[in-house]
Amino acid sequence: MDTLSILKELVEIESPSGKEERLARYVLTYLGKLGYDAFIDELNVLVSPEKEFIVATHLDTVRVLTPFSFDGEYAYGTGVCDAKASITAILLALERIDHPNFGVAFFYDEEEGGKGSENFSEKYTPKKAVVMEPTDLTIANSHYGGLEIRMDVKGVAAHGATPEKGENAIENCVEIIEEFKKIKETTVSVQFMHGGHEENYVIPKSCKARVEFLFKPHIKAENVLEKIKAICLGKAELTVKEIYDGFLSYETASLLEEAVKKAGLEARFSDMPSWSDAVNLYHLAGCDAVSFGPGELYLCHTRRERVRLKDVELAAEVLVALNSLL
Repeated sequence: MDTLSILKELVEIESPSGKEERLARYVLTYLGKLGYDAFIDELNVLVSPEKEFIVATHLDTVRVLTPFSFDGEYAYGTGVCDAKASITAILLALERIDHPNFGVAFFYDEEEGGKGSENFSEKYTPKKAVVMEPTDLTIANSHYGGLEIRMDVKGVAAHGATPEKGENAIENCVEIIEEFKKIKETTVSVQFMHGGHEENYVIPKSCKARVEFLFKPHIKAENVLEKIKAICLGKAELTVKEIYDGFLSYETASLLEEAVKKAGLEARFSDMPSWSDAVNLYHLAGCDAVSFGPGELYLCHTRRERVRLKDVELAAEVLVALNSLL
C-alpha cells in the first residue's frame, strides 16, 4: 500500500484511549502480511521487544474531533499526526527492511495514563529507543520534566451586584496562576478552569483548574512542586496528578543524527516539552530514549491537526538508515 492509503486507513480506524483494540488488530494483521512475527501483549503490538534497540510509538488518540482529509500535500484529522503518521512511517520502513536490527512497540494508552509503555517497561529493558512523536523531523534529545496539578480555590458567595460582600474564587484562582508564572525557568500551561454558573448571578465560591508545569531537564520536579505548594498555602487545595523529571539522550541521539544524515536530511535538534512514552522507558526501564517523528506538535489535539505526507516518507527513510547502522 502507498503512504496515503495506509495513513487514511489508520486514521479511519478510530482509536481514542481505551478503545485501541481494533487498531491493534489491524496493525498486527498488517505486520503479519509483511512476514513479521508480531504479537499483542495487553494491547501493545510488539515485534522482537527483547532487542536492545527499539522503535516505538502509540496507537491511541485523543477523542475524535475531525475526520480524515487530504489536500494534496497535508493530511488532516484526529490522530493523523499524533501518532498515526509515525505508525505509517514504521510500517513503510519495515516493508523495506529485510533484517530488522531493532524491535518495534506500538503502545496503548499514551494519551491517558501511559499504561502501555509502563506495562512494557516492567517486562522488557531496551537500552536505546527512538520514540516516534511529532517533532517536525528534529531530534528531540532533551525531554522536559513535567508536573500536572488540579486545584480547588475557595471564595465566599455573594449576590453578583455586591461583589465587595463576597470573595471571588475565579479572581483568586487567576491571582494564583499569575504567581505560578513567576516561577523561574518553568512554562505554565493552564488547560482547564471552571467556576460560577452562567445563569446564576452570584460571585462564585469555588473555582477548579488544571495546570501543567513544564521545565528543562536541569530543573527538578520536586523543587517546582515545593514552590507551587508555597504559593497555594492557605489559598487552594492541591492534587498532584503527575510528576516526573526531564532527561537527556546521548548515544541514541547520536545514532539517530547519523541516520538522519544518511537519509539525506539536515540533522536538527530540539526539545520535547510534552509527556510521552519516552518518560516511562527512561525512568522505568533505564532506557536512553530520544523523540523523533513527522508533524508539528502544537497542532496536535486540535481540529487543525495535520501532517505533510512527504515528511511521513522521510521519517521512514530515516528508520531504514537507522537499521543499517545497528
